[in-house]
This record gives sequence, C-alpha cells and structure tokens, in this order.
Amino acid sequence: MQAIFKPPKAIRGGIPICFPQFGNCGSLEQHGFARNKIWVIDENPPPLPPNDSNGKAFIDLLLKPSEEDLKGWPHSFEFRLRVSLAANGDLSMISRVRNINGKPFTYSFAYHTYLSVSDISEVRIEGLETLDYLDNLCQKERFTEQGDAITFESEVDRVYLSTPNVIAVLDHEKKRTFVIKKEGLPDVVVWNPWDKKSKAMADFGDEEYKYMLCVDGAAIEKPITIKPGEEWTGRLELSVVPSSYCSEYFDPHQRGF
Repeated sequence: MQAIFKPPKAIRGGIPICFPQFGNCGSLEQHGFARNKIWVIDENPPPLPPNDSNGKAFIDLLLKPSEEDLKGWPHSFEFRLRVSLAANGDLSMISRVRNINGKPFTYSFAYHTYLSVSDISEVRIEGLETLDYLDNLCQKERFTEQGDAITFESEVDRVYLSTPNVIAVLDHEKKRTFVIKKEGLPDVVVWNPWDKKSKAMADFGDEEYKYMLCVDGAAIEKPITIKPGEEWTGRLELSVVPSSYCSEYFDPHQRGF
C-alpha cells in the first residue's frame, strides 16, 4: 500500500475502525473520526478472562471525544478497543462503546479489515451465498447473492445483511484460508476497488487491487442505539489456516464463537 502517514489523513491498510459512521451514510467525514484520532493506552486494563488468557498478549486502547468531535457529533462516549494476539497468530479485537451521555445516541460501525491475498481472481468468500446485500455501486439497491461463493472479476462494494458469525476467505494460490469470526456485527462489507478506482486513489498503487480484499464485520443497515450508561460490544477474530483444514474450522451455520 502507498499509505500516507500524515495526520489527519486516514491511513490506508491494516484494520481502520469506522466509527461513529460507516462510509458517507451521515453528516461526518468518510468512515467517521475514530480512525483519524490518537488513542490512549490504558496502563492498567482489566485482565483477560482466565479461560482466555493462555498464551495471549493484549493491549487496551481508549478513545474519548475531543471538544472538536463534540461539535460535529455531540455525544459523550468512551470507546475501549482491546487488541489481543494469541501464540498461534490469531488476532482478536473487542470494541466496547459506552454511552456516558445524558441521552441515547446512534452510530454505525465496521472493522475495515484489509486482507493480503496472492491474486484476487483466485480468491473466493464462503458464508455469504443466498444472502441479500446493498450494492454501493448501484445507489445502495438491494440484491440477493446468486453465486455459490463470491468470486471477483470487477469492482465490488457491497454490504451483506444478516450474515452468519463465521465467514471464510479462501486464497487458492497460497492454499490458505482466512477465518473471520464475529459477534455483535450483523453485516459484512466486501470491497475491492479494481483497476479504474485504484488508479484514481493517490494512496493506493495502480496494481494493488490484485493483492488485497476488504471483508469487514460491521453494523450498518440497522445502526446501533445505546441508552445512557449502556455499553455495546462488537468482536472480531481473525485466524489463518491451511485451506485443507478449512472444513474443520468453518461451519457456515455457526452463529457464534
């Protein structure tokens, strides 16, 4: 990625946090402000649960609104993001958003996960077949997925709705599979800009669309509303397994962790 590391521009790549808005579906900047902010490390975070602490390293990052943020989005919140890495390489992200406001507020959210693939034409996604999706290339019109798996031959920018909690992204050339497990995130965004859009983006190489794919756990179609004092949790776990073992890890009907 030809990412530009210059605040306040968003950094292309990694897993940007889209909050409190996904895309341009509101009055804020594209994907909201959280991904452009400096987060604070919690030096004394709550410990990992005993049944989940074996061989894991983790960090808690905190975000609270600045005065500038409150002008554009007048809601007080605390956002705690726990990023943990297991000894086997599994990456887990838990977002907790607490309302410390006097009134309810509503937001949309996504983990904008950039995956590195060997060749986009050799990749397929399993777990989203037969589902409805909103097509951002057709004014968010609603369609039903017809394929038995999602493959790529042109630009794709879709929000799949009411998705299962486990999705598999199979990379045939590398014979490996990304397994995405999620909770509290009913939607899945699938995005690849293809050649024309890649050439139009300054922080994206002309040919890089061939080697990347975004598959985001998200809450977009039905935004989240939390009352004063309430907390919302959205979890994402990303693991990589050899494709030959995929069936052991991936059950498209599994609804949770």
